[in-house]
Amino acid sequence: MSYRSKLYPSQQLRQEMKSNPRLYQAMELLHMPLFKLQQHLKQELAENPFLEMTESDDEREVELKESPSPAEEKDTPEGVDWEDILLDGFDAGGRRPQYEEREFFQPADVESRDLRTHLEEQLRLLDLSERELRLGEEIVGNIDDDGMLSCTLEGVVTGANDWLDEVRKLAEERAEVLGLEDRSRELEDIGKLFGPYSLEEAEQMLARVQQFEPAGVAARDLRECILLQMCQSDLGGSLARQIVLEHFDEFINHRWSDIAESMGIGPSDVQDAADQISQLEPKPGLKYAPPQEQYITPDLIVDKVSGEYQVFVNDIGLPRLRLSRAYREIARDKNKFKGENKEFIYAKINSANWMIQAIEQRRQTMLKVMNFIVIQQRDFFEKGVQYLKPLTLQEVAKHIDMHMSTVSRVTNEKFCQTPSGVYSLKFFFSSGLSTTSGNEISARGVKDKIQNLVGSENPSSPLTDQAIVNMLKSDGVKIARRTVAKYRDELGILPARSRKRV
Repeated sequence: MSYRSKLYPSQQLRQEMKSNPRLYQAMELLHMPLFKLQQHLKQELAENPFLEMTESDDEREVELKESPSPAEEKDTPEGVDWEDILLDGFDAGGRRPQYEEREFFQPADVESRDLRTHLEEQLRLLDLSERELRLGEEIVGNIDDDGMLSCTLEGVVTGANDWLDEVRKLAEERAEVLGLEDRSRELEDIGKLFGPYSLEEAEQMLARVQQFEPAGVAARDLRECILLQMCQSDLGGSLARQIVLEHFDEFINHRWSDIAESMGIGPSDVQDAADQISQLEPKPGLKYAPPQEQYITPDLIVDKVSGEYQVFVNDIGLPRLRLSRAYREIARDKNKFKGENKEFIYAKINSANWMIQAIEQRRQTMLKVMNFIVIQQRDFFEKGVQYLKPLTLQEVAKHIDMHMSTVSRVTNEKFCQTPSGVYSLKFFFSSGLSTTSGNEISARGVKDKIQNLVGSENPSSPLTDQAIVNMLKSDGVKIARRTVAKYRDELGILPARSRKRV
């Protein structure tokens, strides 16, 4: 039995939502942090002749109303108002607040030497043959940013010999074109200079590089790094060095009693030696690492004015957009509306109008979100992190009558300047824990309490996780011991047995 399929034409009526390119662009504008938005608007100014920057704060432009072109009408999906979905009732206009007069300065980067350059300079100060210099450069080239040797010595030797093979081939080709006497002398020199490196040569050169500054550089592991620093300091013959040599595993696990018993000394002596070791640098190369500072320009500013917290958008660095007067005159000349000119003018005017509206709507949406955050987190602004309340994106979205994904985009990579410092907007969102009073406290507030409790504990009798649970419960916070352990790990706090001092 066989089956044959046939195609039949049919008509079907259905509703379908099509994605609007402008909707995606509006989403991107909401998502952009201040710096990226600045770059985006500068590009728009360069590409759209109907956009220009305003000259004065007092100027207010009346939006030019033009009918959309046929192309624009096709671009808008039937039955879907993208402005209602995202822009939610745009209300243009309004002057910028007085805080725009504040000035922000971007610190200039200062060029500094990196670790490799610093080590190569020290290498060239040594009295080395060309052969030794090449091996030293191979070792320096395999030192990572932390200052540690990133490969084995066997790997160094292999890399150096591979380079020698290439150089040797070139030298031998040169010797072939010389006369007989010169050729023999050349090949003899090649044999002396370009013979394969041995592991013993690499050991000797590594020992010389390990004497370079910073102390501890070119170590193969943490233990060797610490020992190198001790040899270049006054800890060369100390108890601390003996502990690192003989009891390193116990040392990194804070087993002071085991070390004391094995060495026949008091636990307090071990603790004193551990304190000396902790002063050494486990990553000596970071001293020469490039600066990692990230200069943050806040998107929003919260100031206390006459006893009330007010929110401002920090858009002083954004180009202030308006429709270009010259091109509007062209647009009003109906004789220009022919063929390609008509399509071009309509497209650019509509794009310029949309961009001005979208930027203002982004501003209004950010203000709505931050104003609600300030209302909800007033205790935080007044009293500190421990009074931060639980808050979710869904709560904010419900209050400002927008979709939760829109709130997520508004808060992503955005920062707010407050009287107590600069915070990411995501900082204000946190899960909550119940209290005995029936209220809730944010997870960040609980972490701050844990950090304060550990910071004020008796070092000789540190608080266990269960002890912290009991103290938090007496403070009205209901929390499980495993949750305390989780928060403690996230804060980088060691367990009680590792924090104990004798």
